Amino acid sequence: MRKRLTISSLQKMKQDRNAISVLTAYDYPSAKLAEEAGIDVILVGDSLGNVVLGYETTIPVTIEDMIYHSRVVARAATNTFIVTDMPFMTYGASREATLLNAAKIMQQGGAQAVKLEGGAEIAADVEALVQAGIPVMGHIGVTPQSVHQLGGYKVQGRSEKDAQRLMDDALALEKAGAFSIVIELVTESLGTAISEALTIPTIGIGAGRSCDGQVLVYHDLLQYSSPYFEKRFVKSYADIGTTIRQAIESYVSEVKEGIFPAENNVFEAQTASPKSLYGVGANHSSAGAVKTNVPSNAPKGVPIA
Repeated sequence: MRKRLTISSLQKMKQDRNAISVLTAYDYPSAKLAEEAGIDVILVGDSLGNVVLGYETTIPVTIEDMIYHSRVVARAATNTFIVTDMPFMTYGASREATLLNAAKIMQQGGAQAVKLEGGAEIAADVEALVQAGIPVMGHIGVTPQSVHQLGGYKVQGRSEKDAQRLMDDALALEKAGAFSIVIELVTESLGTAISEALTIPTIGIGAGRSCDGQVLVYHDLLQYSSPYFEKRFVKSYADIGTTIRQAIESYVSEVKEGIFPAENNVFEAQTASPKSLYGVGANHSSAGAVKTNVPSNAPKGVPIA
């Protein structure tokens, strides 16, 4: 049985150039399979809003949603470092609310760390959380909770000004005490520059080949959705969606055609016949008939106790 990674071991992985594998998971079987496959870090992302709950964005996801899914994942992946997203507007509004919400995720959700989206503007909140003993992973670049403000899922850091802003954000988060930063959808040159400038691990998704680790969404890795939309910055390793659909189609067909259940899917009684067991079609004058204590001369319509 392997030992769960720690913040210190993740830091050493960066120093040793041992790439960190991160995968999202939202339920027991997916987390269990991810751990068995040797994933380094599981992220209970608020992307569950898109891939599990059917929302168009992550904004409707609540802290109750995150705690529920985090708790389920934590039961499955008992030896894997788990990071859980703090959803939209559960941080940043007030210091007290930020701390209380993060504490709920840690205590009730069983996570080892929380993840916050944003840069310099949330650095003070990150610092407060770290001082309270709550490990924080940052998230810059395309931040899905700010998708409306960003004008959609567009690659960030193309201009010199935008690239400098993101570099400043990364440095501010590191200074505030974040132990790692997710960098999403930025140019490869910027992903490289940020990874080289920071002493903490960077986890890329659409951020190039020089980040200290990579993260994928479970449903993208497996094409576990319908319909599945191709994304340039991810790679699918299986087409589970098609396999599942075809399996269900086969089940429906066999039920309709009377193929399932077959002989090996049913059970037979050892001694008694169905008639003697359940009275199906039984003749009540036979030995197996149900007898009553109603007198033959009892008046009709009079209930018998």
